[in-house]
Amino acid sequence: MASNRLTIEEVARGYWRVVIDNPPINLYDPEMFAELRVLMDRIDASNELKIVVFESANPDYFVAHYDLERGEVVPAQPGAAEFSAWPAFVTRLAQSRVVSVAKIRGRARGHGSELALACDIRFASKEKAVLAQVEVGVAVVPGGGATEWLSRLAGRSRALEIITGADDFDAETAEKYGWVNRAVPDAELDAFVDNYARRVASFDTDALELAKKLVNARAGIPSEADRWASNQSFIGTTSWPQTRQTIDELMSRGLQAEGDFELRLGHHVGLVRR
Repeated sequence: MASNRLTIEEVARGYWRVVIDNPPINLYDPEMFAELRVLMDRIDASNELKIVVFESANPDYFVAHYDLERGEVVPAQPGAAEFSAWPAFVTRLAQSRVVSVAKIRGRARGHGSELALACDIRFASKEKAVLAQVEVGVAVVPGGGATEWLSRLAGRSRALEIITGADDFDAETAEKYGWVNRAVPDAELDAFVDNYARRVASFDTDALELAKKLVNARAGIPSEADRWASNQSFIGTTSWPQTRQTIDELMSRGLQAEGDFELRLGHHVGLVRR
């Protein structure tokens, strides 16, 4: 299914690939959210589907980050909703019987990282993946689940390092922190993820569904209420005067545009107030 932001490829029986493509830098915007919600409906309706792999058509960006100019727009298209509906989408994905995988090549910052964290499993390019939660550097706080997921995956101190430092992390460090499952050499990443997905797709549906339910019950997943509270905190911070001033300054320097500022965003946000 071709669409404005997502292309869904049925690779094999039980295995879909979702390719993210929103030029020029794969911003997460309201249209992408609408298509993700429609995708979730399709996932729930497919009796044969066992595994979904999310990846990017842009080798430099998995998903850059939340669109700070248009994030609260509700477009006139199927699936459209306010950003406050994001926690419900994540809950559906986490509790779905289908296994979800993020194949991260390029930059996954802010909500790009949170989309990856919403997936069950994350594999990252050792040479080309960059992860960051840059929100505090933009005078806001994470609102898409990073606070909840990273506190569980990385632990309190490392979650604080990631979120309050607002800097870029390479894939190998992200692997050590539990942010991603594995950092895989870039030349091997596509084959590695494809092999894993085809392997999972070959297994019994009922066994896979029960296995995921049991792991969710033992490991625990953040509650929708916790994610909603963080989501509302993020939305509130976007109206702070100092936040608007910071965002305007960052926009003037190249935020949300192609170029060095976005490519090295973790570096640049650390220099704005120095």
